[in-house]
Amino acid sequence: MDLFRHQIVITKRTMISLSLPSSPAKTHLPSPKPTNHPSRQKPPSSTTFKPQNSSFYSLKDRLFHHLNAGHLQKAISTLDQMSQKGTHPDLITYSLLLKSCIRSHNYQLGHLVHHRLTQSGLELDSVILNSLISLYSKCGDWQQAHEIFESMGNKRDLVSWSALISCYANNEKAFEAISAFFDMLECGFYPNEYCFTGVFRACSNKENISLGKIIFGFLLKTGYFESDVCVGCALIDMFVKGNGDLESAYKVFDRMPDRNVVTWTLMITRFQQLGFSRDAVDLFLDMVLSGYVPDRFTLSGVVSACAEMGLLSLGRQFHCLVMKSGLDLDVCVGCSLVDMYAKCVADGSVDDARKVFDRMPVHNVMSWTAIITGYVQSGGCDREAIELFLEMVQGQVKPNHFTFSSVLKACANLSDIWLGEQVYALVVKMRLASINCVGNSLISMYSRCGNMENARKAFDVLFEKNLVSYNTIVNAYAKSLNSEEAFELFNEIEGAGTGVNAFTFASLLSGASSIGAIGKGEQIHSRILKSGFKSNLHICNALISMYSRCGNIEAAFQVFNEMGDGNVISWTSMITGFAKHGFATRALETFHKMLEAGVSPNEVTYIAVLSACSHVGLISEGLKHFKSMKVEHGIVPRMEHYACVVDLLGRSGHLEEAMELVNSMPFKADALVLRTFLGACRVHGNMDLGKHAAEIILEQDPHDPAAYILLSNLHASAGQWEEVAEIRKKMKERNLTKEAGCSWIEVENKVHKFYVGDTSHPQAQEIYDELDQLALKIKELGYIPSTDFVLHDVEEEQKEQYLFQHSEKIAVAYGFISTSTSRPIRVFKNLRVCGDCHTAFKYFSIVRRKEIVLRDANRFHHFKDGTCSCNDYW
Repeated sequence: MDLFRHQIVITKRTMISLSLPSSPAKTHLPSPKPTNHPSRQKPPSSTTFKPQNSSFYSLKDRLFHHLNAGHLQKAISTLDQMSQKGTHPDLITYSLLLKSCIRSHNYQLGHLVHHRLTQSGLELDSVILNSLISLYSKCGDWQQAHEIFESMGNKRDLVSWSALISCYANNEKAFEAISAFFDMLECGFYPNEYCFTGVFRACSNKENISLGKIIFGFLLKTGYFESDVCVGCALIDMFVKGNGDLESAYKVFDRMPDRNVVTWTLMITRFQQLGFSRDAVDLFLDMVLSGYVPDRFTLSGVVSACAEMGLLSLGRQFHCLVMKSGLDLDVCVGCSLVDMYAKCVADGSVDDARKVFDRMPVHNVMSWTAIITGYVQSGGCDREAIELFLEMVQGQVKPNHFTFSSVLKACANLSDIWLGEQVYALVVKMRLASINCVGNSLISMYSRCGNMENARKAFDVLFEKNLVSYNTIVNAYAKSLNSEEAFELFNEIEGAGTGVNAFTFASLLSGASSIGAIGKGEQIHSRILKSGFKSNLHICNALISMYSRCGNIEAAFQVFNEMGDGNVISWTSMITGFAKHGFATRALETFHKMLEAGVSPNEVTYIAVLSACSHVGLISEGLKHFKSMKVEHGIVPRMEHYACVVDLLGRSGHLEEAMELVNSMPFKADALVLRTFLGACRVHGNMDLGKHAAEIILEQDPHDPAAYILLSNLHASAGQWEEVAEIRKKMKERNLTKEAGCSWIEVENKVHKFYVGDTSHPQAQEIYDELDQLALKIKELGYIPSTDFVLHDVEEEQKEQYLFQHSEKIAVAYGFISTSTSRPIRVFKNLRVCGDCHTAFKYFSIVRRKEIVLRDANRFHHFKDGTCSCNDYW
């Protein structure tokens, strides 16, 4: 890189010091110096050629005849016959042969022609040598092309230089192409359109874009910019690929006096690829109105733009245009149509995409990948995607890295780690394992299957980690509740100089919110402000969610107010936050403001609204919103919405009405709805309805541990210990286990986790001493232990001891002895908070004069001055 930078400095100085005309007109460009070509100006010497006879002329005529007829193989066979007879054609014939090989992309035959040319002993002129440079450039052998160029000496002309520059540019040798361009200038040659096109291609990257702009300034003086389409296209690509500068690219396009279909297609495609799909469609319409007929690449680009915008109706219109153009059977257009239908259909159906795929007469790797990816992205069609993949492989079409990436995602969706490893074995066999997108999908597959050890191994073995790789593993750790690893990797990203993007920060915020690590969340927020992502919509939404889930709803509301124009996710996140914290009034007010702002709610918004009503018992308000969601916004209630209404009715004691709603649902109630109802039966002690709900759940899934636990708790609360023992026996026989209750608290950026009766903490003695003091003080204030919440058949005194060994009490006690500031103590629990703990915390807040914020599996509780924000309705 140091050498490259040094060369740039030299070349810049060269540009400045060149003694070229300041503003030459293209029509007066100096011509290349004439070069003598002895072999074309005088007959060959007697030492070079044998006397020509009728047989020679017959073979030569036959060779020309085959070339004119397009029979290159027969022409080469005739050349071999001439070689066997010890005769050779002249340079003009060899030149025609080489150009035919290049045009037909038959580079092996071109190598043979070169071999015969070498055997001929002819002195090669610049025309032949330039053709040889082009030949080796086309077949990727840039070293051979370089050797031929170096051997030319004073035979080099402008065509030689342009061929070499193009050779380097085509073979991704940007440094060599740029160096050759400046060497050419130093040798006194004036660049033509092919030289400029080649060097601009070499500058189409972040490393060379600044140098490309300098050469662009030189180009403006030559006149080629306004008269050559190829140069304009190369410039468009340079600005787009170099630094995503669509504005400059469009200025180039706009100033081009002559445009063709290729130029229009290039600009449309670049708009679409950089996310400006609407501009791509508008430009397409301008193209058609200007009288240009779109080709398959144009139509493919504009259909892809519709896919990105989710405009199914417009996509269908373009499909009609495709059919009228006779391109409906084209593979390139077909792939875009498959992708468009898969992405745009609202109900997740891939029927239309499959119809397009099935009508295609020929399938290649792109069409197979498009339909497989469509099935994976549609949701719930992963088995079909796997079946298509097997059909593809059996049909002798080799999958590429994009295919494998989608198939591994299907395996992840199915949580089928065995199948995923079989697919990856094929990846290794095809030598595609080192490609980032495959490795990233493998990381995601392992993490979603719960195997973080192998996910980390898959990350570590990646040959070259990019930002997506880091984001994938960071997101995996965040979702697996291992935020420590996620934050360590974040520091590694910054140390490696890879840079971070919005997704990185969003993943880290998700990791912080999942464990309630508000300290780490605040640190990430600080990094976001320094990194310039403050106004990023995706990050703002993640910040709202983080602060809300970490217990600081006011900080979440502040982010929401300062973010400007939010989208439906922003509004829904804020409504959900207020609902989870029990602030139903603020949640409903925010919902009404959302509607006034013209933002249409979605399914998730209504789940938040119904939850808000449920948490405070607003039955009539909740039922009103449930009925209006379809009438006013066309949102059909899903299982989650029914679960919210069942919770709304059941929590308030309307169990009969809740059961009627379950029975009247347009689809069969799933375990979520029935467990919600069973939980309400447990709270209100309705044994008959609770047992009925449990029977339905276990009939659907005999191995649902949650149903057994809820039913066991229902019997235990009624003192029916024999029934409790029977249920626990059934669970043991079925090898079902109850999720262990645990609570955690963040102190000084470290998360401390506690289980029931936990004594493993280094400060365990201090924690239990604090609990003993708290027990004495709150009893003086009138606290009476609620031993009904001890679901074990033991003595009352032992039950009381059990109550003060609950994980949430241990976590709160640790918070008291570890924090001295006035900030609230924030504790998190993976299950529903115990009723006795709920009562005790109200007393704790009086004794220690400190606010306690508790997040359990359902909602937040804010304990302050002896009261809870839920008003004991939970």
